[in-house]
Amino acid sequence: MADLSNLAGLGSEPSGQIDSSVSSASNRSLRLAEKEKRKGEADPFGLAVKYLSQVEAGTVVRGNDELERNMVRVETVALSKGLPPEVITVLLDLALSLNAGTANCTRVLKFLIPATVVPQEAIVKGVSWLCVGKMPMNAQCPFICHLLYLLTMREHVHPYRVRKLLDIQAKMGRQPFLTQLLALYKVFRPDLVTLSLPSRVRTGFKNHNSTWKVALSAVQRKNKGAVLVDQSLSLDVKEKPSSRKRKLHHLAIPPLTSAFDSNSSKKVLRLQELRSFKELLENIHNIELPAQMGSLLGSALALHYLDCVQDESAFLRLNFWLGHSLQEEFLLCPVDGSSDNTSEACRFLSTILFSQQFLQEGFSSTESFLYKFLSVWDGCLLRPQILDLLSDIPLMPSFYMHKLLFEPLKQLYFTSTVFFKCSVIECLNSMLVKWLTWHSVSASEGGLDISLNSNSSMTMTLSGFMDSVMELVRFVGLLASEGLRLESCHVLLLNQTLAFYETVCDMFLKFSLPLIIMPPAGVFYPALFATDSVSVDRLGYIMYRYRKNLTLAKKQEQQREQTFHISRNTYKEFNRNLQAMVNSMWNSWWCVPGSDIEIDKDLIALSKVAEPWCRFDLIHHPALFSYAIEFHQRCWPERKIVDLGSIKTGKYWNWYMEFLFNQGFYGLNNFIQTNTGHGSTLNSQEDGQPKSQP
Repeated sequence: MADLSNLAGLGSEPSGQIDSSVSSASNRSLRLAEKEKRKGEADPFGLAVKYLSQVEAGTVVRGNDELERNMVRVETVALSKGLPPEVITVLLDLALSLNAGTANCTRVLKFLIPATVVPQEAIVKGVSWLCVGKMPMNAQCPFICHLLYLLTMREHVHPYRVRKLLDIQAKMGRQPFLTQLLALYKVFRPDLVTLSLPSRVRTGFKNHNSTWKVALSAVQRKNKGAVLVDQSLSLDVKEKPSSRKRKLHHLAIPPLTSAFDSNSSKKVLRLQELRSFKELLENIHNIELPAQMGSLLGSALALHYLDCVQDESAFLRLNFWLGHSLQEEFLLCPVDGSSDNTSEACRFLSTILFSQQFLQEGFSSTESFLYKFLSVWDGCLLRPQILDLLSDIPLMPSFYMHKLLFEPLKQLYFTSTVFFKCSVIECLNSMLVKWLTWHSVSASEGGLDISLNSNSSMTMTLSGFMDSVMELVRFVGLLASEGLRLESCHVLLLNQTLAFYETVCDMFLKFSLPLIIMPPAGVFYPALFATDSVSVDRLGYIMYRYRKNLTLAKKQEQQREQTFHISRNTYKEFNRNLQAMVNSMWNSWWCVPGSDIEIDKDLIALSKVAEPWCRFDLIHHPALFSYAIEFHQRCWPERKIVDLGSIKTGKYWNWYMEFLFNQGFYGLNNFIQTNTGHGSTLNSQEDGQPKSQP
């Protein structure tokens, strides 16, 4: 018994010890609670997230100070540091479930700024909530239509889907996002969509996240941390975190990949499997478009396919991808000028240029981008690529040209260097040539209306086309005249301007356009009195071609072979310029009374120039003076005093003409021979353009 009692004593404690143990446990609990409280006070963001994750449906929103306080805490952290991935999922759940109300749904979505990556779980949940239909239709329908627009292919368009879309349109009215999706359905299945839809819908899906992107960029600049890659949903690149990021790699042309199941019973050939143009022709009807339409830009065979099939849906998808990429990379996040970013952008734009030149027409998305980009462009960034793209802009009605093209170009032109001015004139010359070439093709096919684009049903009448060309030529005349005045008749700018008028002077003969526009005085006289021989020779060629075009136009008018007639003012302008040029260069009488260059005799006397009336003839002209000196030295090598007047005596004049025109002045030769009957017959190029160097 004693043993048992002893054993029992081993298992028992005095009452004082028991009270001490209880007190110790209680104190430990208090310490833990206090620690948790201090931890909560130290981490209010964590408590706020926890609170928001527990908000249930039916929670009172109006006047709920606790909800507002926690929302503000999370919003402040999101806009300053960004949110971790797990918090993104929690808040997306809160927003799309509408547990905190519709107004807070929009508010939460605006401050969903990821600090690193967006988890896949969040994407899946977001799409799932859209499918539940809990959100109001006007809040979710634009985003769903946008998603369907990106995912829909020809085999996805069925009658029940078209009916559903039409029912929604009947309830909501004609909304741009519904019209855009219906337009895509009509491209794939015109038999199912009988509605009349606009030929071009450019603003169907608005950019709702531009503010969000600005906030995201600010957060990433603050964090300056490397961003990890989570599958393909990363939000940043790996280099130079302080500079502009290309998180979605829009400027990288994607590889050709198939959008279809390889186990499909349908017999298809993927573009990436083609190895030659022969294979393309043999399988032209069994080829499926790639998953990413941008990949077409990197493949010559893919562009051949695009050009051959003329699939409207393919151009629609490609223009959407291209427009989105240009918008994201150049308008919302401008290039920062670093060598890496600039070279990447240069390669991307060069690829677009190659594709447009291959297809021999521009993309509508590139055109829309350029009109927006010109208003923010500094004239320096990627200048060659931007101006080359600008020259590919298709024909447009004249009333659009001033606002979209002329005004922004004018501001850049008059505030930039002479080299930029030369580039702009060259760009507009290239644009004019492409417009005229497009017209000449339409004219040769016998069409009265001119198609603006092979992938568009929009057309323009011949008179409308002539109005657009006239506006462009007059605009360049204005730029050139003012530019030459500002730049003191810089020789490079003058030659670029004359190159433009070499195109203009031959519009009737070379491009079958019954329109002749003379250069303004601000271009003609600087060229006539230029100090370089190339400019004077080019002017001679231009005047020679104007005479050829006007002569043919007059002949056809007399024979009533054309509907359009050349204005009498055009003939008057030509005759006035012709008289001034012949009088100054041939007749040694450049100051004609009543002409544009009449100068007061007293003012001429003040110059103290001997025989001023002959200072711009073929001997004394500043551009030809050195040739006259060389000819004089060859003819009279023993003379110590130069007497240029002796060149005009007897046979020496004909010899000088032969000598001068044998230097390569074919433009002047044709001009003199046509208008005076004199000139070199040995080297005359009847319809040849003058060489750039004598």
